[in-house]
Amino acid sequence: MKVVLFFEAGNWEELEDRWEFRGDLGGLKSILVEEEISLRGLIDKIYAKLGLSKDTMDLVLSYTPPLNKKCSPLVLKDDEDVAALLASRSDSTCKIPLGVTVEPTEVCAYEKSGQESSDDTDGSHDGFRDNYFDVDYCDSEPTDVGSSRQTLPVFRNAERTSNDNGASATQPAEGNPPVDPLLQVTGAGSDEPVNVPTIEASDSTFSDGSDLHEGKYFNTKKDLKRKLSDIAMKGNFEFRTRKSNRSLWVIECIDPNCSWRLRASKIVPESIKFVIRKYVGVHSCSLLNRNANHRQATYVVIGEQVAPQYVGVEKGPSPKGVQTFARTELGAQIIYYKAWRGRKHAHTLIRGSPEQSFHVLPSYFHMLEKLNPGTVTRIEVDGESRFKYLFLAFGVAIRGFRYMRKVVGIDGTFLKGQYRGVLLVATAQDGNGQCYPLAWGIVDSENEDAWSWFLTQLKEIIGDTDELALISDRAPSIKKAISTVFEKAHHGACAWHVAQNIKNKFKCADIMGSYWSAVNAYRCEDFTGYMIEISNRYPRVAEYLENEVGFEKWSRCHYPGLRYNITTTNMVESLNSMLVNARDFPYVALLDVIQEKMSKWWNDRRIVATAITTPLTPSRESELRPRFAQSNGRHTSQLNPITYHVKGGELEGVVDIFNKTCTCKEFDIDKLPCVHAVAAAHHAQVSVYNLVSPYYTKEYYLLAYGETIYPVGSQSQWDVPNEVVTMIVLPREVKEKKRGRPKTSRFSSVGEFRKRKNRCGKCGAYGHYKKKCNSQTGSTEGNPPTNVPG
Repeated sequence: MKVVLFFEAGNWEELEDRWEFRGDLGGLKSILVEEEISLRGLIDKIYAKLGLSKDTMDLVLSYTPPLNKKCSPLVLKDDEDVAALLASRSDSTCKIPLGVTVEPTEVCAYEKSGQESSDDTDGSHDGFRDNYFDVDYCDSEPTDVGSSRQTLPVFRNAERTSNDNGASATQPAEGNPPVDPLLQVTGAGSDEPVNVPTIEASDSTFSDGSDLHEGKYFNTKKDLKRKLSDIAMKGNFEFRTRKSNRSLWVIECIDPNCSWRLRASKIVPESIKFVIRKYVGVHSCSLLNRNANHRQATYVVIGEQVAPQYVGVEKGPSPKGVQTFARTELGAQIIYYKAWRGRKHAHTLIRGSPEQSFHVLPSYFHMLEKLNPGTVTRIEVDGESRFKYLFLAFGVAIRGFRYMRKVVGIDGTFLKGQYRGVLLVATAQDGNGQCYPLAWGIVDSENEDAWSWFLTQLKEIIGDTDELALISDRAPSIKKAISTVFEKAHHGACAWHVAQNIKNKFKCADIMGSYWSAVNAYRCEDFTGYMIEISNRYPRVAEYLENEVGFEKWSRCHYPGLRYNITTTNMVESLNSMLVNARDFPYVALLDVIQEKMSKWWNDRRIVATAITTPLTPSRESELRPRFAQSNGRHTSQLNPITYHVKGGELEGVVDIFNKTCTCKEFDIDKLPCVHAVAAAHHAQVSVYNLVSPYYTKEYYLLAYGETIYPVGSQSQWDVPNEVVTMIVLPREVKEKKRGRPKTSRFSSVGEFRKRKNRCGKCGAYGHYKKKCNSQTGSTEGNPPTNVPG
């Protein structure tokens, strides 16, 4: 009588309440067998059904008995086990599926050794035989950390107990390479357990101290190599590869007389998992072979080990920090260059490669737009699909700009990554005096074409009105681009950059006090007085400020538009300094940092705005309070229902509380009540808060940060349409790399001087020179001894 037997090829996995078989080779299959079939016959049928060769693969058959409790799978070892399996049947169909584990045979691997690739130059035979231990399954140890799966013992067919020449497994035939006596296996294929000699650590040997054992598996060959490299570095020993290909890895201690060795291969040919077949973890080599600067301490291994220290941070350990990590944590001495490469590899593991960043850029922008409605993204490529520019503006920031003063600072800073480029940013300033980033861009350089493209995208989200003011440095490319793109907006120069140009061009730093007074003057009369001072001392400077720069570009009182109290681009410079460590990241990683910081700012400021108990933002409230005290001594008289004359102090003022103006011009420009306006409001019994611009109120502050900026999450969670995934964005062409270390710090701006600490050559302290050192005895650290006898 025949029965239908179902089976599946794969591996067992232990769950909390049961053992489950996970198929790897095409799902459930069936065969028709006789009730009296033998184990040999059953194996032959499965070989035929799977299309496998007996010379290259071994099979282990197992199943879980139909019991009401968790129990380990039973392995079919003989004909009686097969009969017991088939006895559990109903309606001529076996109810219990059979699990088939497929293992590669060592005989085939050895016969093909001449065709396999090897990582070792000598190509000699490794001395291993891929036989398996006939042990009780219940005694097998758990496998790799993080998995409950165990490795089933594989039972050889009796016909493989001898080689093709008739020699036994313990005595190889003539012409065959000798078998390593340490790993010599006997009794393969029999029902008796195979006894393999082991070496215990003694006075003349030592263990590698690892937790490896035969039967332990790893998800990939790479994981196994990483584990062995870690063990070798911590143990200060080296190993070499005797044979390596896609399905096999054989290594041994670098000392040919040492007993330490390991052999691992794939669990199943179609799988990527590796299992340790043979392992001797005891060294018998000399201590002279122990080396802290060994071949396993590669920059790849170092980078993989130190990579977790770069997660969630922008900077992480420096190359010297990586050297310290390798010495203290891994027991390896590495040179600075290897530490630098290891750090670079760690960055790639955490943040991706620069090339990959270009590839995922369209998908990344798609997810930003999807998770943050209203977000505007642009990617510009050339005719060869090479990257040129990108633009990013979060929808939250675009909608919040309506609650900002219409003054936008723009500037750029160079990037330090492999493909360089320039990061452009446009930012406003909120009612509390904090940066409010509007848009970001990455271009090849600060040229007119790049600025025109960026400003064109910016114009689409903020518009072009007479109320809009654009503040930047006096770079010709920016000036031309603004005049071309924006027809109604007013362009102003950064007063700080103008000051640096004056100091550099005319060498007159002592005039800066008068210059800044002229910059901040609210009334033209005061401005004229300061300019006379400058003209009397440095006529060329006055001529430069009036004709070459133009009063309307840098002077607050002459500016044709409304720039409030914003005279510099410090708000942009602060953003650039915030990203000083992230500017060498790949583009997507850099944008991730920007998104993360903006998300945090929006959340933190929303919390602050919610907790405000006054009508104005904290900074404006603190600015207005002293004016209340100053207004108490002022004499106020009403001229008409809306106009008041305020006397007292250095300057009188005529205040129009309806049009919110004052003759001192401070109220007109800053849109925050001056001392005269506060006194007039008190006399008219009007709340001074009614005279404040709504841009400074708690309400606008809360509305500006009322929404949330969401991250895109991990790439595995992205849902991107195929037309976006298939978009091609290639890296831009870069100039040939210059010799030497890449420059990562910018050149100082015109007139910008950086303080330099001087170190004394006598005592080693900072802040003075050797000639001015007061130390009686200088430090001799690092100096050769003098007056040595002989």
